[in-house]
Amino acid sequence: MMLLKLLALAVAALLLLWVGYFAYLSFTAPVPKVKLVAGHLRPCPDTPNCVSSESDVAAARIAPLPYQGSAASAWTDLRAAIIAAGGTIVEERPDLIWATFTSRVFRFVDDVECRLAADAGVIHLRSASRAGRSDLGVNRKRAERLHTLFEQLQGMRSPDEINPAPVSGDGRNDAV
Repeated sequence: MMLLKLLALAVAALLLLWVGYFAYLSFTAPVPKVKLVAGHLRPCPDTPNCVSSESDVAAARIAPLPYQGSAASAWTDLRAAIIAAGGTIVEERPDLIWATFTSRVFRFVDDVECRLAADAGVIHLRSASRAGRSDLGVNRKRAERLHTLFEQLQGMRSPDEINPAPVSGDGRNDAV
């Protein structure tokens, strides 16, 4: 019985250390300098916790957001999609939106950057974790969710084709 109690105490201590480590990573992750690089979104790092429609790496590549109508109405729809997905818009410029998404449990902050390419009729998207190496696919799921919400707002899909429930159950972020 005593051995079982010691084992339970050791497991609890390891769990507490694990949670503390992730909390430390979350609170000490540097805030990125969001900017365009040669007119494009910043490239993804060599870690699997970033996706971008302007990536040259196939594993990190996602599709841009095509839009119908004016660039101004598409920008308005994008802002609404970000907010509906649980994001907070930190900065907005005529051709760039920077938003953050915070996970519920460990309070990880992920950055979403969007670049308007009016000449091509698309909005480019980048979603990346600030801390850690893996994101358990959260950034890709978030980008897919933003695609779905944006398409719905643009009227590109019927409401019957849209699942408005937020992505959840991935263990890292309940509101992707």
